[in-house]
Amino acid sequence: MSASRLLFDEPGPRARRRIRIATVLAVVAALALVGLALRQFADNGQLAAERWRPYGTWPMWRYLLEGLRSTLAAAAVSIAISAAAGVALALGRLSPSRWLRLPCAAYVEIVRTVPALLLVYIVLFALPRYGLDLPLFWKLVVPLSVSNAAAFAEIFRAGIRSVERGQLEAGLALGLTRGRAMRLVVLPQAARRVLPSLVSQSAGLLKDTSLGYVVSFAELLYSGKVLANYNHLLIQTYLVVALVYLVINATLSKVARTLEARQRTRPSRAVADAVPAAQPTT
Repeated sequence: MSASRLLFDEPGPRARRRIRIATVLAVVAALALVGLALRQFADNGQLAAERWRPYGTWPMWRYLLEGLRSTLAAAAVSIAISAAAGVALALGRLSPSRWLRLPCAAYVEIVRTVPALLLVYIVLFALPRYGLDLPLFWKLVVPLSVSNAAAFAEIFRAGIRSVERGQLEAGLALGLTRGRAMRLVVLPQAARRVLPSLVSQSAGLLKDTSLGYVVSFAELLYSGKVLANYNHLLIQTYLVVALVYLVINATLSKVARTLEARQRTRPSRAVADAVPAAQPTT
């Protein structure tokens, strides 16, 4: 059983038909809004070639790419910290010890209800009053890691619970401790099963790095803001920034869908390969 089935029920024929209809209507509405926006831009001269010409030069893109590099660096560090903390929290929630299970469950349930922006404000304004003034990079990374650790914990917990209980029991039967059996037997299988969900959550975390403008961290969105104030091309700058975000997140979403499709076909292939081998020879 995959981790996604533990979190969501598979839609039936009627639900899939309603989803397709809603998708078509949403696409039509989105295209209509885009067409209306383009018409308004054209009427106000925002589509004139001279207003877009600066973004055909290397200095503009070099400045934006520096912001993108900062965005990717903050996202990479946040993902690494959040994933490690998520594994620890997931194992804590599944621990037989009540003293470990309850605090981990409380952390996950509480942090999931707190907006990431509020955590950014806490790090930005509250912690310096107590003598803890972090560098700009960590003023963004720390609240994102705290917030996303809870989401990663639930993903890993679903993955661990999707692994057959016999896997853990087999490890214990071989003489492994519970911790080593979980680390060497269960976790690798769970990580493979929830890999698409991990990629999707990482894409969401990448978008959350746009909160860096609150702490004046020079990530992509903040760099776009500075650039728009400099060249007075507000609409063009933010559309270019939005296009960069769209390309990156669309790529990550495609990776997640590809991984999910491979996981769906892998069990059926394994069964198909095993059936001829199981048939007796004559």
